Amino acid sequence: MGVTNFLPKILDPIPGGKYAVNMVDYVVNWARANSLWPLTYGTSCCAIEMMSSSMARYDIARFGSEVFRASPRQADLFILAGTITERMAPAVQMLWEQIPGPKYVIGMGACTISGGPFYYNNYSVVRGAAEILPVDVFIPGCPPRPEALFHGLLTLRDKILHETSRDPWHEGEITAPETKDRWGEASQAWATLEKIKDEEMAEARAKFKEENPEYKSSYKPARVTKEEFPEVPHNPGKIVGLPQAELFNIVQEKFPSVTVYGLENSSQENLEALPADMPLDLQVSKKDYLPLIQFLKEDPRTLLNFLIDVTAVDWVDHFDVVAQLMSLEKGHKVFFRLSLTKDDSIAEEKKATSILASAPSLCALYAGAEWKEREVYDMFGIHFEKHPDLRRIFLDKDFVGYPLRKDFTHPHIIRRG
Repeated sequence: MGVTNFLPKILDPIPGGKYAVNMVDYVVNWARANSLWPLTYGTSCCAIEMMSSSMARYDIARFGSEVFRASPRQADLFILAGTITERMAPAVQMLWEQIPGPKYVIGMGACTISGGPFYYNNYSVVRGAAEILPVDVFIPGCPPRPEALFHGLLTLRDKILHETSRDPWHEGEITAPETKDRWGEASQAWATLEKIKDEEMAEARAKFKEENPEYKSSYKPARVTKEEFPEVPHNPGKIVGLPQAELFNIVQEKFPSVTVYGLENSSQENLEALPADMPLDLQVSKKDYLPLIQFLKEDPRTLLNFLIDVTAVDWVDHFDVVAQLMSLEKGHKVFFRLSLTKDDSIAEEKKATSILASAPSLCALYAGAEWKEREVYDMFGIHFEKHPDLRRIFLDKDFVGYPLRKDFTHPHIIRRG
């Protein structure tokens, strides 16, 4: 469009030149509007509908947009299809900057428009794509169907057809991100109004009580009858691998202090009463954690050679680190629950942003533990001893706090109710 922007200055002074400029605008805009090439990039779940729109049933080729480009330098349309997170936002902006102009943005889905259902109780979601990119067309829905995407394309095409070399394309403005604590402000405003209301009604309440000393309200809240549902008996699945009792007996050979989580008495009778498809959940001390897992990995009877996951649970005074392992050859699973007392020596005002516990790392036994333990460190602030690369994996390195802890707060969080 760079050359055509100079046409009005050259041709408008010439008799009939304005019509020539209008004709060039019409031809150029017709070509651009009917050959919008989207970037091959899906931000989240709405991308499923974007992909289906290019299949034979819907055939986005009818609108000249069948050429999804893998490089931003060859695209002129960015379809933001779904939720955008704060961590994702810089990458999205970088891709937008690499697309040559004229270029356009379609915001597809409720999450792209406003944050959608993730707007509340969430610190990590961009509350509207217009905060980071100049969106030309919004398409509501959760998710919008391919027909809605086509309607958005046609709306964008109309916009392009009305551009001229006298009023050429220019990059739009973005809205300022919302940083205020709306929940806190609303709560404070509500409390102030309630206080004013109480003060205004205080005199009337006192007068009514004086005139009606024996008054008792006849209002009784209606009780909803609870519907009774028949109890559905648990249907235990087929036993795969060794049963819980046999696995626990193998553990007791070398680690007699280990217990079964949730059982007051780890007797043979209680173990045999557990559902057959329920993994054995062991409560392990910190000193036994690594040696026990290594023992059960190498013992030919158990062969726990696959790490399913490492996760954690935040309780009031301690964390539970839970390692979930499985034997690929035999099929049985064993969970290892390590309780870690929170560090009470840290000042109360610093606890929410401090490391409160540490656990032995499983990286020496399972290579896959590296990323899983990094996730627990990132979300719970639990340190893993002798981990080769313990740093944040999802959040920025300067992020304050640990989002899956109960003491986590963030100014962007807007709570429901």
